[in-house]
Amino acid sequence: MKLLGGIVLLMMLGSKIGAAAQVDPAKIDAIFAELKSDAAPGGAVLVIKDGRAVFARGYGVTDLRSLAKIDTHTNFRLASVSKQFTAMAVMLLVHDGKLRYGDRLTDVFPDFPAYGRAITIRHLLNHTSGLQDYEDLMSPDNGASPEKIAQIKDAGVLTLLKQQTGTKFAPGTKWEYSNSGYAVLSMVVEKVSGKAFGEFLQERIFGPLKMQNTIAYEKGKNEVPHRAYGHSRKGDGWQETDQSPTSAVLGDGGIYSSLDDLAKWDDGLRHHRLLSEVEMRPALTPVKLERSAGVPPAPAGNALFRGKPAEYGFGWFLDSYKGHARMWHFGETVGFRTAIQRFVNDKLNIIVLCNREDVSAEELALRVADLYLPR
Repeated sequence: MKLLGGIVLLMMLGSKIGAAAQVDPAKIDAIFAELKSDAAPGGAVLVIKDGRAVFARGYGVTDLRSLAKIDTHTNFRLASVSKQFTAMAVMLLVHDGKLRYGDRLTDVFPDFPAYGRAITIRHLLNHTSGLQDYEDLMSPDNGASPEKIAQIKDAGVLTLLKQQTGTKFAPGTKWEYSNSGYAVLSMVVEKVSGKAFGEFLQERIFGPLKMQNTIAYEKGKNEVPHRAYGHSRKGDGWQETDQSPTSAVLGDGGIYSSLDDLAKWDDGLRHHRLLSEVEMRPALTPVKLERSAGVPPAPAGNALFRGKPAEYGFGWFLDSYKGHARMWHFGETVGFRTAIQRFVNDKLNIIVLCNREDVSAEELALRVADLYLPR
């Protein structure tokens, strides 16, 4: 299979694919053998080493109607990989002096219930707010077909939370992954900036980094170019499962992007094109949990996520892998699996985007990492 597309990406990275390769591309290709197909959904893989794209390849098709081949231009729903963009939007407002990490939820939304006085922007960013899970607060769909499901949006999440009387735990005292927190953060961005969340992302992140095809998708308002649709296995075949009741929430997972554009995101992070290295430090510092007076704060790594210690900053997991420091995230939603693994000290970034939910993008990315990382 030939490397696909990415001409603009290659010009940006200033090198031809393979110039910095340290691994036989065939070994990487073999990891994704099960995704190879001319009639089934698959995925896209990008490896950036020492600032150069050394592997960029698409597998399978974008949808079962057109059977268009997936390539580096194909846009996938990022799911929770979107959280790093939501976090960056908030950090840019802090940079502008319009917001502080210590601001309370009630400072931004005066009509929020009293329990919001204990929740800070920092709590929302690092998953220590204790907010109720909005998925648990939604009305059941009662078996409705996907096209008839009423989708909740970020504003609807905020409304549900305003109807609650408290949090699951005292904010700051426990770490628990929260989609609710990131949906609320998108509304914070709208309230503080005076712009729609997607518009702010475009003006302050996607536009400056020339991520021309990356968008916060809103049905009826915009369209996803080169779109991949999500799929699930059904018997011996496939069924398109692209949308769910929560698919319209933007802050926690509604951004679509491609390998081409995510390479530009990686370049922007590496060269601090949006925020200085100092301004990025809070995002890359693992949260420490609050404790009672006289007791030192404990790292959030004392909490578990998927049975492993959890360390989290702003939109990034920060636990190491086999002794290698990294910033990473995964995304899982109906029909899609995504992952980004950035090993900053090793100058290695691996991105895996899949439009099928029977694979682990995270595990696939780490299998590629094992080929590059010194043991």
